[in-house]
Amino acid sequence: MRLSLYQPDIPQNAGAMLRMAACLAVGADVIEPCGFVWADRYLRRAGMDYLDHVDLVRHESWAAFLDARRAGGGRIVLLTTGASIPHTGFDFRPDDTLLVGRESAGVPGDVHDAADARLLVPMAPGLRSLNVALAAAIVLGEGLRQTGGFPSGAE
Repeated sequence: MRLSLYQPDIPQNAGAMLRMAACLAVGADVIEPCGFVWADRYLRRAGMDYLDHVDLVRHESWAAFLDARRAGGGRIVLLTTGASIPHTGFDFRPDDTLLVGRESAGVPGDVHDAADARLLVPMAPGLRSLNVALAAAIVLGEGLRQTGGFPSGAE
């Protein structure tokens, strides 16, 4: 399983998600351009020394990400408030790539349409959305639980 960040805006969120990917032994992709300079101190502060342990691939664009994925296969599973399927009702596969959008704007229509599945995290009525890093953690946890993908010793 992989976690992919589409043009992240907030370095603290990106750092937190990359730290999570390192800790859970999940590969990560960053689809650029980012809304911050990659060397941002906030990215480093949130990711701490874990950033050196993540299997990270940076892609210069959405097209470059798609080109790289063709060789690897698997589904693109988009986390979006515009979905109708809750993550708890989805059958994850070990080769799924979970994709999160920009904090400020989500993903554009062509990215939304390219996803093989679109999932939402069920929330209380009338509220807009969770923080993107929290949503990623909730869904990634469920995906790893279903597929037995947690690192060994972490039951």
